[in-house]
Amino acid sequence: MQLPSPRWRLSALGAALGVCVTIGFAVQLLRGPFQRRFPPRPPRPPPCQPHTHLVFLKTHKTGGSSVVNLLHRFGETRGLRFALPHRYQFGYPNTFRAERVKGYSPGGTPFDIICHHMRFNLTEVQKVMPNDSFYFSIVRDPGTLGESAFAYYRAVAPAFRRAPSLAAFLASPERFYQPGARGNHYARNLQWFDFGLPPSASGSAVASALASVERVFALVLLAEHFDESLVLLRDALCWPEDAVAAFAHNGRLAEAAGPRVSPAQAARLRAWNGLDWALYTHLNRSFWRRAEAFGAARLRREVARLRQRRDGLARRCLRGGGPLPARAIADGRLRPFQPPGRAQIAGYALRTGLPPADAERCARLATPELQYKDILDRRQFGAAAGNGSVPPAG
Repeated sequence: MQLPSPRWRLSALGAALGVCVTIGFAVQLLRGPFQRRFPPRPPRPPPCQPHTHLVFLKTHKTGGSSVVNLLHRFGETRGLRFALPHRYQFGYPNTFRAERVKGYSPGGTPFDIICHHMRFNLTEVQKVMPNDSFYFSIVRDPGTLGESAFAYYRAVAPAFRRAPSLAAFLASPERFYQPGARGNHYARNLQWFDFGLPPSASGSAVASALASVERVFALVLLAEHFDESLVLLRDALCWPEDAVAAFAHNGRLAEAAGPRVSPAQAARLRAWNGLDWALYTHLNRSFWRRAEAFGAARLRREVARLRQRRDGLARRCLRGGGPLPARAIADGRLRPFQPPGRAQIAGYALRTGLPPADAERCARLATPELQYKDILDRRQFGAAAGNGSVPPAG
């Protein structure tokens, strides 16, 4: 067989090189458009880390006890260190001071979570908590909070005790209310008081106080939209969904709560508690701006999942599937404190025959705030801790 001539071989090699150059040139021409159409995938953001340094300002009659339960459970399961009161409150109604925290020493190791009743004082809280702490709280429409406070604090607020009924009180509150009388902070602008804001604020002083709340508190929950609040809280804290599934605590039995306030009574309560109303309306707007940024459809989906999870836990854990009167709860570790007066606080009893792991989990979900505080106290300070006297009203 005759081999190709050298000249032919050189021609073929040249043609091949020409094809390669043509293909390379075409790729260069097309590379730009393809890059513009299919940009490189951006790197995935790193996963967020759960917040474990938490300041919760627990306000009165707003649903705060339910939030405290999930904080107790989250902190206990992760071995976090709680800033605990010597008894059950941090010297309330006096303004919070760092020395009210059990085990506090100036310059000592900061705590991880503080969540029990106080009258807020930022400077003193900062002595106890790390600089990166997440501050949050909860508020409620004074149009309904006022009725709850009247029922719960009737025995300790002179203004309420002197009035024969809520209707009589609202008809002429000045007749019963004496500023400065011990216990009367429960009778007017209770939330404003708990936030440690100036008691006689008006005009620009109110605006300044509201701005200070916004600067300090990264999130303020709404009692009327509790489930939406828990979803936004979970997102802000980068917590797992199970961490915010909680039963309602320190609530009244439906049959003992009495009739709801009328629209006219709600309007009078808002007018009487004008500073609370200013605080609530301001924080309500902030809350819904945050919800809008989160996404309405996403919020609805996560609320539905939260409710399904909570309902499943109730069926799994609770005798009767829900709250019971205190007299029906034989286990003193689960029986809620009953304040003096007419308010009847509901609690939970566990189903019998639960496997040990479920029994432990269910018990923590059902444990009232005061008993849970004692559990944490004993864990941090030993077996003799946690027997402080129960306050007359919390």
